[in-house]
Amino acid sequence: MAGLGDILPPKRIEATREAGWWRDRTGLDYLADAVARRPDAPAIVAYESEADRVHRLSYGDVDGLSRRFALTLLDLGVGPGDVVSLQLPNWWQFTVMHLACLRVGAITNPLMPIFREAQLRFMLGLAETRLVVAPARFNRFEYAPMVEGLRGDLPALAHAFFIGGEGETSFEARFVAPERETDADAEARLVGLARGPNEVTEIIYTSGTTGEPKGAMHTANTLYGHFYALNDHFGLDGRDVFYMPSPMAHQTGFHFGMGHPLMLATTAILQDKWNPETAARIIAAEKPTFTLAATPFLNDLCRVAEEGERNLSSLRYFACGGAPVPPALVERARETMGLAVLPIWGMTECAAGTVCRPGDPDEKIVGSDGRAADCCEVRVVDRAGDPVDPSVEGELQVRGASLFVGYLKRPDLHATDAEGWFDTGDRARTDADGYIRITGRSKDIILRGGENVPVVEVEAMLFGHPAIEDVAIVAMPDPRLGERGCAYVTLNAGRSLDLAHVAAYLTGAGMTRQYLPERLEILDEFPRTPSGKIQKFVLREWASRLAPMEGEG
Repeated sequence: MAGLGDILPPKRIEATREAGWWRDRTGLDYLADAVARRPDAPAIVAYESEADRVHRLSYGDVDGLSRRFALTLLDLGVGPGDVVSLQLPNWWQFTVMHLACLRVGAITNPLMPIFREAQLRFMLGLAETRLVVAPARFNRFEYAPMVEGLRGDLPALAHAFFIGGEGETSFEARFVAPERETDADAEARLVGLARGPNEVTEIIYTSGTTGEPKGAMHTANTLYGHFYALNDHFGLDGRDVFYMPSPMAHQTGFHFGMGHPLMLATTAILQDKWNPETAARIIAAEKPTFTLAATPFLNDLCRVAEEGERNLSSLRYFACGGAPVPPALVERARETMGLAVLPIWGMTECAAGTVCRPGDPDEKIVGSDGRAADCCEVRVVDRAGDPVDPSVEGELQVRGASLFVGYLKRPDLHATDAEGWFDTGDRARTDADGYIRITGRSKDIILRGGENVPVVEVEAMLFGHPAIEDVAIVAMPDPRLGERGCAYVTLNAGRSLDLAHVAAYLTGAGMTRQYLPERLEILDEFPRTPSGKIQKFVLREWASRLAPMEGEG
């Protein structure tokens, strides 16, 4: 696909190479290293919950299967610059398909399994996706009818295959069964197709304030550059085992369920559906040492650990992001598991911008989101773009090795100045030691369990409900998920509405369940500015006083 709109100035390449963070190595280079050193070593241990199966692949297996899948892609006419969308849970096929895409020069587009028609129509269309891989069925949802139903709106989509499917669209029949990698011309067909370390290899969508998802673009250098710093910060090496319950279609899982373990030639333990009891069983059996996930995962794991039925002591570090980590939770993790909780801040556009290191004082662990990783810089500025003093709140900016190279076909939204500073849309303050604390977001999003909810998109859809006169959705605090959505509405005369009808209306329109408001408040009128704009800061204050919701959501 031409015309991506990526932005990568030569001076950034030169400076980051000189600093040692960009080493011009791709996932295929790291795979080749692993196969040369440890072909029989375990690469992937994938727990498939609904089938109650565990798949174990060595690095030799991954190498052979990725070649097999790559040759299949070529047979299907998929090659350099084409986009392959993977709407998959944490299954072994995700990693192998990504590596296959690297071999043929295709671009991987991870898609969350929770996305439905409303999101996919836009995302697949913008990316001009040529091939989709999805489950036949996962979490009680049938994917083939959804994808096939979108075909008329997606002229670039040539192929769709479904894992566990049947017939011509069976992934197993087309990709797994034929051992093409043993063909005499197999190696020759793949020569020269792989993309370079500064070419786009991943497009991953992030929700913003415009009502449309934005496709953040990454290269091998931006994906792998920050791992060197994290190895130093956390003392990680090939003896560590990574556990990943966060979706690999989210940048957290993409990085730490695939990229980082591959770079270290170590094992990735994958869990495809979150369940804390299952997580404890997996940790006790596989003995991982490191994970990175959102705060709700840690809260749930602590609860299971307190029951004392599993030995979870192998897990040394839990890098925690996506929501503030309550001090009491840090202490619970330490007491129940001997686990060091290390807050981390990052975003789809820039992974691991700030981190807490092992040995940091407790007041930094519980009172900050870390300080800049060695591969990145952060600063807090005022509206004029000038740095502010410590403890003064302002706009958070970041630059460094892991910063993306632009939004797909939207270079106008890049928000990066001539010096490479990216406007994150978050508000923050720093202390005298350079540790930051995120204080809010300029972008109109809700952070539910580490997942951004695109408020404008939900509001726009809900505004079409016949009972609703006007609507505004804001975050309300939640002890487990960090935030949930609260919809404030005014109603048209003579109409009534309840939360169940709101949910039915949105899901009927194709909205993802996790994006639905979880509380409804009906107003006689909105608080407004003199110009008529809804005063969302007033609504946020009201929502902050609402009683916490029961249940896990």
